[in-house]
Amino acid sequence: MIRSKVFASALFTAAALLGAGTAPASAQSSAAAVSCYGGAKTLTYHYQAAAKEYGTYTTSSRCNDINMRLITDEPGVYLDACVVFVDHTTKCNNGDAYTTHGTEWGTVATDVKDGTDFVLRVHAYDSDAQNVTFQIAY
Repeated sequence: MIRSKVFASALFTAAALLGAGTAPASAQSSAAAVSCYGGAKTLTYHYQAAAKEYGTYTTSSRCNDINMRLITDEPGVYLDACVVFVDHTTKCNNGDAYTTHGTEWGTVATDVKDGTDFVLRVHAYDSDAQNVTFQIAY
């Protein structure tokens, strides 16, 4: 009985030591992505001629960037988006340019400081974008 307790204790210690190392880089970046995208907001865009603004939102430590993706099952539907840092300007980031977004996560603004207020400005890529559900993560 004592021998099996000692053996079990040794196995438990070895298992704990093996698990005490740091996770591989792929697991760390995957965990960061889950943390960032896990806090995503779901919004819906309804087609209109002018750009539509969503927000004001405030960036957090959860994400380093402001990210967007469409969650629609309509092939060929895209939205154009940009970020306006409302405490500093009324124009879009990136030289007042929009970027086009589909169903994969894409970056609308990179390396954004935590606590930065922004609105997301969105317009249809073309008239196929009638009612499009999308997510933003920041």
